Amino acid sequence: MRLLHTMLRVGNLEKSLDFYTRVLGMHLLRKNDYPEGKFTLAFVGFGPETEQAVIELTYNWDVDKYELGTGYGHIALEVEDAYAACDKIRDAGGKVVRDAGPMKHGSTVIAFVEDPDGYKIELIQRKHRVD
Repeated sequence: MRLLHTMLRVGNLEKSLDFYTRVLGMHLLRKNDYPEGKFTLAFVGFGPETEQAVIELTYNWDVDKYELGTGYGHIALEVEDAYAACDKIRDAGGKVVRDAGPMKHGSTVIAFVEDPDGYKIELIQRKHRVD
C-alpha cells in the first residue's frame, strides 16, 4: 500500500489553484469537470502521482464555503529553510499564520500558512544530518 492523495473541498477553485501552484510551487497534474455531478476535481503536487502523494482539490459548483470542523489538523510540507519559505509565501500574497521558529517543547523549526479556504499547511524545516 501507499498513500495516494488527500482530498480538500474548496470554495473557489481558481484561488485554490493559484495558492497551491504559484504560492507553494506545486504543479497542476490534472483537472476534470463532471457536469452531471456539478463538481470539478483538480490534483496538485510536487511530482507525478505515480511517485508521490498529491492533494485532490474538490470543487462542488454550488458551494462556495465549508466549515472545517474540529477534526482536521493540517498538511505538512518539508522545506529547506522555513524562514525563507515564509518570506517567499508572504511575497507571493500567501498568509503566514505562525512565523518560522522552534516548535513548543522542541527544537524542530516549523511555521504555518493558510490556504484561501483556511486549511493549515505546516512547513517543517529539513534537518541536516551530520556525518
